[in-house]
Amino acid sequence: MLLQTQLPLLRPQTTAHLAQTMTLLGLTATELYQKIEAELATNPALELLEERYCPNCRRKLVASGPCPVCSQPRTLDNSDPIVFISAREYFQFSGMTSAEEEKSDDDFIADCEDLPTYVLRQIAPELDPQDYRLTVHILANLDEDGLLSLSNLEIAHYHHVPITRVENILRIIQRADPVGVGAHSPQEALLVQLEALGETQAVPPLASKLITEGLELLGRRQYSELAGLLGVSSHKVREIAQFITQNLNPFPGRAHWGDIHQSTAAEPKAYYNPDVLIKRLSEKEEESPLVVEVISPLAGRLRVNPEYRQALQEAPEDKVAEWMEHYERASLLVKCLQQRNHTIMRLMARIAQLQRMFILKGDDHLEPVTRAQIAQELGVHESTISRAVANKTVQLPNGRIIPLKKFFDRSLHIRTEMLKIIEVETKPLTDTQIAHLLSERGYPIARRTVAKYRSIEGILPAHLRSSNRLAVA
Repeated sequence: MLLQTQLPLLRPQTTAHLAQTMTLLGLTATELYQKIEAELATNPALELLEERYCPNCRRKLVASGPCPVCSQPRTLDNSDPIVFISAREYFQFSGMTSAEEEKSDDDFIADCEDLPTYVLRQIAPELDPQDYRLTVHILANLDEDGLLSLSNLEIAHYHHVPITRVENILRIIQRADPVGVGAHSPQEALLVQLEALGETQAVPPLASKLITEGLELLGRRQYSELAGLLGVSSHKVREIAQFITQNLNPFPGRAHWGDIHQSTAAEPKAYYNPDVLIKRLSEKEEESPLVVEVISPLAGRLRVNPEYRQALQEAPEDKVAEWMEHYERASLLVKCLQQRNHTIMRLMARIAQLQRMFILKGDDHLEPVTRAQIAQELGVHESTISRAVANKTVQLPNGRIIPLKKFFDRSLHIRTEMLKIIEVETKPLTDTQIAHLLSERGYPIARRTVAKYRSIEGILPAHLRSSNRLAVA
């Protein structure tokens, strides 16, 4: 359950193996190369065999290129992607090539905004200019989960304004993307999201009461107690809990930025070496399987040095502890690297299945999916998916390189449809008119959501943009 796994008091105790795996999982291929190089230079128990081996089946490779076995279909079903680890030794992991340095940053645009800036850009058109300073103060006090650390009264006193003015600004902020940002608690964030969701789809009648009165019980999965509290059956409680898990997030900042808050300084300004390559098995066949290569920076085979293992048995007494530490560190790195590869392969296999049409045909074919849904399908914690996605990029069959997190942009297909509507307008359409047209095309969203998406895409309101043109704010 989302609520159960994310509440800090219920997190399992971290082991050394899990911690190391999580660390490796969050690294890009370039960062992983640098870490392994550093470990090889300092740990005599770790060894890299120069001969080329397949990272999947351990088969020795004679020629360059992917493994001739792992890179072939395993089933007759063309919808099943071919996913394998590829030792792309010709990638320049230690730095950019001269050709890459000549590329303009305009060729590879990355989304490098922090959360407050991202929210402010959305809501700026709705704000009174006199409220800008107050709004910036509120956004500057969001924590890494997107929750507000100050009370409304504290903010009102600091700026010498009525508390109602603070509340009005917070209502605008909380309806921005991610919905619920600026709430004072996970419970308030869930209620804001539930209210927004109720504008476009049916929500369970008792969901609000469950969140208001039984959130702690829900976090502990005490369904029998919740059933007594709500006066319904345990089965009904489970249905409501499932709805909350699949549609709401008590920590809205994580919904947009992943499990770990990243500052803009850590974000790349351009995409050069992708972490994953996706292509068709056959360019001539429309329905041919997708081939997904997860890039490994290692051309050889990383292992614990067998001679070091033997020497450990004969180590001098004063060296036993030091040598044992080297051995255990090397063994842990090798095991965790295998676990990292396995996790990313499973993730990319599922993404390639779900997002095949997006991969082949573009943004308006993106299927809405969340990290929580993928985590549940793969049987892992949501933070595992967040780390696997963080800072990584994918090269699509058309050569375009995108951030891996784009596969989890649930509004992209709607924004793409909105852009199509605005591109062909003969007279600037209002947000209400656009919302109506989107509803007719199967995307029932509220007017304020259109305004939010329009701000994300940098499109001015109807009264400020010219006919049949997109104006960048």
